[in-house]
Amino acid sequence: MMKNYKVTINGKTYDVGVEDAGGGVEVKSVQAAPAAAAPAAPKAAPAPAPAPAPKAAPKTAPAAGSGDVTAPLSGTVLSVAVSEGQQVKAGQVLLIFEAMKMENEIVAPVAGTVKKVHVAKGTVLETGMAVVSIA
Repeated sequence: MMKNYKVTINGKTYDVGVEDAGGGVEVKSVQAAPAAAAPAAPKAAPAPAPAPAPKAAPKTAPAAGSGDVTAPLSGTVLSVAVSEGQQVKAGQVLLIFEAMKMENEIVAPVAGTVKKVHVAKGTVLETGMAVVSIA
């Protein structure tokens, strides 16, 4: 049995025909409703491109030599393991943050001295944000 519905999406009205497919629902037809049936609606925004599959957080932030170590993902700082003036080795954990309900480590890409810690516990990180400066 076919049922017809009017559906409005982003201000545009559609006539939709839906048929019961014996345990499921099958859409049989979708047509834009006549323009006179609905007031002029703003132009619908184009559909966004599908998001790429999330990648695992890299163990080291991208950095060549000394400089700023940056956040690879948005998240919240759970703990900071270093302080200003501290010597660090390449691969040493600088801080732990939560992103996508997972704990992630940011490690030193190079050996050096921590010149500046830009974040503290509870800081909300943005992708690419400087977290620690190493020289």
